[in-house]
Amino acid sequence: MLTFVALLSKFIKVEKEGLHEHYHIVVDPKQLPMRLDKFLLERIEKVSRSFIQNTIADENILINDKVVKSSYKVRPNDVIRVLSDMEPRRKMEVKGQDIALDIRYEDDDILVIYKPPGLVVHPGVGNHDGTLVNGLVYHLAKQSNDALPILEGNDSTRPCLVHRIDKDTSGLLVVAKNDYAMNHLAKQFFDHSIEREYIALVWGSPEPEKGTIEGNIGRHPTDRFRMHVFKDGEEGKHAVTHYEVLESMYYVSVIKCKLETGRTHQIRVHLSSNNHPLFNDSKYDGNRIRKGTVFSRYKQFVKNGFDLLPRHALHAKSLGFIHPRTNEKVIFDTELPEDMALVIQKWRDYVTHQKSKQ
Repeated sequence: MLTFVALLSKFIKVEKEGLHEHYHIVVDPKQLPMRLDKFLLERIEKVSRSFIQNTIADENILINDKVVKSSYKVRPNDVIRVLSDMEPRRKMEVKGQDIALDIRYEDDDILVIYKPPGLVVHPGVGNHDGTLVNGLVYHLAKQSNDALPILEGNDSTRPCLVHRIDKDTSGLLVVAKNDYAMNHLAKQFFDHSIEREYIALVWGSPEPEKGTIEGNIGRHPTDRFRMHVFKDGEEGKHAVTHYEVLESMYYVSVIKCKLETGRTHQIRVHLSSNNHPLFNDSKYDGNRIRKGTVFSRYKQFVKNGFDLLPRHALHAKSLGFIHPRTNEKVIFDTELPEDMALVIQKWRDYVTHQKSKQ
C-alpha cells in the first residue's frame, strides 16, 4: 500500500479546458534539427528535461499525431501535441475532509463516483474546501492508513481527475488512482473514445429531433464567467454535441446528449445557442419562461418547477471507457436524481391535464 503522500503525489490532476491538448506547437519552417526533449525544454517553462522525457515515454506527446521517442529530431512544420498538463502549479494546500462519497466502483486503478448536485468538484476561488477532491483525499488517506488527511505542496500533487462536471450537474465521474491509469484514460478522452451520455430537460422541442450541434466554444467576449459559441469558427475551440429528443412535451423536452468533445459548459452553451436552454439554467437564460402562455397559473407552475429543481436540469447519466488495466470495456449507468425526475413528471402531468381540457 502506498503511503499517503506517495499516493497523493499521483492523485490530483485537473483537466483543463479542452481535450487534454495542453500545447499545440507548429515548428517554424526555418527550424534546424533538434532533439524533441531539448526543443520542448526551451519552450515550456519550469519543467525538467526528465519530466518531458517521461511524458514522451508515456505517449502523451505526439509529432504529427504519431508516437515518437525523446531522441526524435524536430523538423520544420512538424505539429507537436502535448496531451499532459505541464504548466507550473501554484502552491496550495489540499485538506482531507470526511465527506460522504457515493462510490459506484473502485479498484486499484480507478474510482467511479456519483456526484450529487451542489457539490463542487475541486478547490478553487471561493471553494477552498468541502469539495469532492477534499473527500477523495480523505478517502485515499484512510485507505493507506495514514493519520494525516492533509497535504501541503505544489498543485501537481493532486488527485487525478480525468474530467469534471459543473457544480450543479449531477452524475458520474471517473477518477484515476495512479499515473498509469491517468495517462490511459486521458488518451481515451483525447481520442474521443470515452462514451458520455447526459440527460437534460430543455425549453421547447429541438428540431430536428435527432441532430448535432457544432460551434467553437470560448470565453464570452464581455462576461468571463460565461462561455460563448463563436459561429464564425475563428475563435474558441472546436466543440461537437450530439442530441436526441427522448420525450417532447411542447413546453419542454427531455433529451439525451452525447459529447464528442469536452469543452467547459459545452451542453449548456450549445443548447442555449440553439434556443433551447436547459430548464432553470440561470447562466444561459433558462431560468425564465422560454415557451408557454403568459397566464398567472402557468407562471406559478413554472416557478414551482424552479423551486423543486433549483439548478440547471443536467445529469451525467452514463460513462463508458476501456479499463486501463484489463483493457476491457466497462460501462456505468445511474438513474435520474430525484429533483429532475420529479420536475419531469410534473411537466408530464401538466401536459396531460392540458390535453384533457381540449
